[in-house]
Amino acid sequence: MANKRTVIIGGGPAGSTVGSLLKRHRPQMDVTIIEREKFPRDHVGESQLPTINDILMELGVWDKVEAANFPIKIGATYRWGNSDDLWDFEFIPGQDFTQTERPGKFEGQRMQTSFQVDRAVYDKILLDHSKELGCEVREETRVVKVHRDGDRVTGLELEGGEMVVGDYYIDATGHTGILRRAMEVKVEEPTNLKNVAFWDYWRDADWAVTIGKDGTRVQVLSLGYGWIWFIPIGPDRTSVGLIIPAAYLKESGKKPEEIYLEAIHTDDRVGPLLKNAKCEDAFSTTKDWSFMAERLHGENWFLAGESAGFADPILAAGLTLAHIGARHVAYTIIGIERGKLDADWLKTSYTNNQRDRMSQHIRFADFWYTGNGLFTDLKQVTAEIADDAGLNLTPDQAFQWLGTGGFLNDNYLAASVAEYSVSAIKVISERFRGGKTTWAIAKYNWIELDLDGAVEEKVPLMLDGRINEETVLVRNNRRLPKFGIMNELLQMLNTQGHTVKLAMGMERYANSMGAPPVQVVEHMIALLENLVQEGWAKGSVRDDLQFFEYETRAEGPNIHANRDDELFNGSS
Repeated sequence: MANKRTVIIGGGPAGSTVGSLLKRHRPQMDVTIIEREKFPRDHVGESQLPTINDILMELGVWDKVEAANFPIKIGATYRWGNSDDLWDFEFIPGQDFTQTERPGKFEGQRMQTSFQVDRAVYDKILLDHSKELGCEVREETRVVKVHRDGDRVTGLELEGGEMVVGDYYIDATGHTGILRRAMEVKVEEPTNLKNVAFWDYWRDADWAVTIGKDGTRVQVLSLGYGWIWFIPIGPDRTSVGLIIPAAYLKESGKKPEEIYLEAIHTDDRVGPLLKNAKCEDAFSTTKDWSFMAERLHGENWFLAGESAGFADPILAAGLTLAHIGARHVAYTIIGIERGKLDADWLKTSYTNNQRDRMSQHIRFADFWYTGNGLFTDLKQVTAEIADDAGLNLTPDQAFQWLGTGGFLNDNYLAASVAEYSVSAIKVISERFRGGKTTWAIAKYNWIELDLDGAVEEKVPLMLDGRINEETVLVRNNRRLPKFGIMNELLQMLNTQGHTVKLAMGMERYANSMGAPPVQVVEHMIALLENLVQEGWAKGSVRDDLQFFEYETRAEGPNIHANRDDELFNGSS
């Protein structure tokens, strides 16, 4: 029997991730990647999140990416909201970062940081790695027509007339969406925010801060009419962009390059960093508003990366969503080929999970913009988000709800929204709204589960090239995992409701795990908060019991007022 063949259109991070994982976990499969351009080529979207590291390790390419000497991303510095003050969100506290020799190993603090990548270099590393693993990579090759029979792709016609036929087809062509358009998949735009983006690359710009030798933070700086990104992507190359509402551009009467140069040179933080820099004159523009495809799979095809959807870049989620979604596509194909799980369930799980991921990022991006006094009209959007979750809230109430947790992440094992922990979201909400945010669990001293009406459902859990079935409880479109650390918490709640004793039980569990107790306990507290927020648990007050006192720290090691002048100032 001939080997099955997967044909991938697009050689960017999504396409190469699918291809490499297929060859690593199912090497007998033939994989062809068709890319219209010749790599290297520039591409916007350079800032990563730590989640990507684990995928790069699974691909076997982390060491190659590290050897490229990209700046190490410690976090981001923001100027946002109703104040011009700078504040930092750090993956690891800057003062704790220790410079090590590079290339380094994926261990210790490097497991908590991420990269700021020059996409011309990064994408080529990933595509070349796919080729080394056995993928057939065809660059400078254009697909001119997708042949179909109903919802089934029957072949790809290339420029020149050649037909490429496979068993599975992947659209990883970004906004172009070659296969998505051919299969007539509709696109939703679940936001009222319509932005446009302008950017260029600068040589020899100063970094806003140098942590150690190679560490830094990206700069995300609100203006009176939009925001600027400043992302060092190499020792001497920086990506600088401007995002503004499309309506503002139209009303200004200015040309895109004019408004871009005026914004970056007059900004009191970015302007001085570019004083001695030279522009590459590679000015680019694009529409930059969020969208999602209504479905991400068909009979024998999948959408991966930005062909499936795009989330506003304020949260730096583009590459994360691309890698995570592409990994899920690869695992889905592998699961179908192994034949032990239902193919329709596998495909539908991918579409539902990836749409949930994108939706969370899009919604949280909208929340982020509402945190800026200039985007108050978007508060109505948060009310609509809450309504989707079955809550009847005013815009201000919905804004607070979303900003203090909102809903459980599709990750199942994390208490977070769009990669941000519940604790971090509460701190961010305080900065946006002013005043203190409250923890639901701090209002009560007794918490008990409320699982009435919930039904069990199977979800995929992907590990080591295999998909395993795990159980979640489902009620009102909300999912509650019955595995991992959440299951440990559920077991505690089955036997104990007193919040003080629950906290003691969390600490005992953390000590038994051999992990840092503070991290585990804080994670379980965040999970408990989500259980109460989502209605999976109910709180009450009993007169004879003590309260477990817990509140958000206004200043913590990871979110705090900017301290560059005191701590770094360009020195290690």
